[in-house]
Amino acid sequence: MTTQLLMASTLYGAATLAAAIDADALPPADRRILVVSNNAGVPETHPGLDQAPGFEALRSRFDRLVSWNELISPLHPGGWSPRVNEIPMWERHVRMAWELGDDDVELVVESIQVPPSLAFAQIFTGAPISVYADGLMSYGPTRNKLGLLVDTRIDRLLHLDLVPGLRPLLLSEFGVEPEVVPSAEFTKVLQEVAEASAYAGGDSLAEVPQGAALLLGQYLSALRILSVKEEEELHLAMVRGAAALGHKDIVFKPHPTAPASWTEPLVAEAARLGCTLTVLNTPVLAEVVYQKARPALVAGCFSTALLTASALYGIPVARTGTGLLLDRLSPYQNSNRVPVTIVHALLPDLADPAAVRAWSPPTPASVAADLTPLVRTVGFCMQSAAYPHLREEAAAWLAANLTKRTWPYFKRRRLTSLALPGGVPAKLSFVPRNRVVRRVAKRARALQKKIR
Repeated sequence: MTTQLLMASTLYGAATLAAAIDADALPPADRRILVVSNNAGVPETHPGLDQAPGFEALRSRFDRLVSWNELISPLHPGGWSPRVNEIPMWERHVRMAWELGDDDVELVVESIQVPPSLAFAQIFTGAPISVYADGLMSYGPTRNKLGLLVDTRIDRLLHLDLVPGLRPLLLSEFGVEPEVVPSAEFTKVLQEVAEASAYAGGDSLAEVPQGAALLLGQYLSALRILSVKEEEELHLAMVRGAAALGHKDIVFKPHPTAPASWTEPLVAEAARLGCTLTVLNTPVLAEVVYQKARPALVAGCFSTALLTASALYGIPVARTGTGLLLDRLSPYQNSNRVPVTIVHALLPDLADPAAVRAWSPPTPASVAADLTPLVRTVGFCMQSAAYPHLREEAAAWLAANLTKRTWPYFKRRRLTSLALPGGVPAKLSFVPRNRVVRRVAKRARALQKKIR
């Protein structure tokens, strides 16, 4: 028998798997087991995806459901990988616990670069691997080395066509061909999730006004990208931007792990501007809200849901805070850089009402001509060792396109270290290596940080 083990950590990921199964994008198997991993900081306090409203619509695609957290307890899924000498023991343990016997095993995982998916792949050393993309990160480079026992087993990369015309960079260095999960199948699955969500929650979206402006919150301070105060200001800017566009009904969908107290200033600011703000605390997918309430506008920072709103539902979208994030993301190799780059380059700024009203989705041809070279250049700067074949292309693009508009995507220090156009000129290349200069620069940065 052939058993497929499909790992998912979010309802969005499970919906992607269901769409891939419906579209016959995965190899045939005698049985399919969904492996649920709860990657929350404290999993015991956050329900897993199998407890989320709407999951019941997906359950029929799988023959069985098992918990990765229970298997490796008390270890945390996000921070554990098996030791090399323990791998045979772990495989025997998994086969016994999940009654796999001597079945041939195939793996289908997300975020292969990090645990739990990487740990899962390491345990089954001979199993072929299919990777499905977790949103916009599929368009960026592979962020970590996978090891020869993993990268040589990857057969395919399944991804949603969120930016038509843009080809994923993820895993391309291993010759892995990307395959699109049909949008029609994905939206059909999301429709099932929406109907099941309404049934499970007693139509908890009934109070959400139709045609409102939907604001997507992200918990960026938890990632130490922004301070709590800066993130609060980012959310307030969303409210002001929606009000400036004439929206009287505003819906704020906070990040599931964000503190409830964060919404109070938003409600007060909306009232000051003559608007009504509804806080959507129900843990449903943003795509379910799109179907049930049909927002007139979706605004956010760099959430994948911005692109699903535009590409799959034709809803107007706008961004905010991406310029600040491009500056703050550290190190330059931060895996969020490509999603932020895509959103910043494609979507209009919420603070510019005229641009938001005039915006229309770019054509695949314009994406291929304008966005693709930018993303490939940023990807090379992030992971130059993995993509050496992109050096000449990146250097040519930088030499021709570094302007005030494109500089935010790059750091002079990074360009200098890679000897690319825009870096410190060769005559001054001794400066970064000079001890005195480095000491002065270190003191200056410390003073700047203290002033902030």
